Amino acid sequence: MTEFTIVNMVGISKVGDNLDLNSISMALEGAEYEPEQFPGMVFRTKVPKAAFLIFQSGKVVCTGTRSFEEAQNALNLATSKLEEVGIKVLPDPKIDIVNIVASADIKSEINLNQVAIALGLENIEYEPEQFPGMVYRIKEPKVVLLLFSTGKIICTGARTKKDVEKALENLKTELTDLGFL
Repeated sequence: MTEFTIVNMVGISKVGDNLDLNSISMALEGAEYEPEQFPGMVFRTKVPKAAFLIFQSGKVVCTGTRSFEEAQNALNLATSKLEEVGIKVLPDPKIDIVNIVASADIKSEINLNQVAIALGLENIEYEPEQFPGMVYRIKEPKVVLLLFSTGKIICTGARTKKDVEKALENLKTELTDLGFL
């Protein structure tokens, strides 16, 4: 298995209905709400470290955590803070992870020009004058890999750790089969 580090997880949940973000932002310490700039309220937790976008509909987006457990704990903390300021929240909301960002290093330099041609240009975006990495969209699992000539890889779009593992293993196999590793 290729080693990787999860650097960010994005999760969604629903904590209530028809939230008055203006009054919540005034009561909740650390909340930021500027509806003329963005329709959601921003709320950050320190431990676990996470940022929430909370919308009037009661839907929330949680970002900044590095595990499912950390995301769920952050959601639990956020809902208890909402309850502390008098907001009725749905009982026992669960977080659903919708995006995992992970980094890996294959510890080998990669000739991105040759790799782009070998992998097939239909799944590749590579314009070194615009961006130093190659964007490789794979179908199974459905993720995007950013490959850099240094051997560093960023995986985004995964929904599970297994998706990250599978994508990196598939890439390693492809690069080995093509003679790049």
